[in-house]
Amino acid sequence: MEQQAFAAAWRRQPKWVVSRSMTSVGRNATLVQDDVAGLVRGLKARLVGEISVSGPVLAGSLTEPGLIDAYQLYFHPFVLGHGRPFFAGPRPPLRLLASDLVGDGVIRLTYVPA
Repeated sequence: MEQQAFAAAWRRQPKWVVSRSMTSVGRNATLVQDDVAGLVRGLKARLVGEISVSGPVLAGSLTEPGLIDAYQLYFHPFVLGHGRPFFAGPRPPLRLLASDLVGDGVIRLTYVPA
């Protein structure tokens, strides 16, 4: 029942999907294809609470303009062997704020810009 309540609450929340290849998105979502930094600036100015950004390319595009308030990195106990690095360019100066166990064998590290 807890998962159903979460799913119902999540569906009601507005979402912004950043993609250059998609042409449409589902209900309660807005497709963003350009000026992501401008969109995030506007959202931060008018919304209260957290804005979650997923993926190293998207997060990286918001790092240089200073739009990331905190990085929450989740580590799981398995190795993929390949993939995109989260910080593909020079890593911004960061300060560890917290480390938390979240689930069975998963740790969340929270960093803020230094």
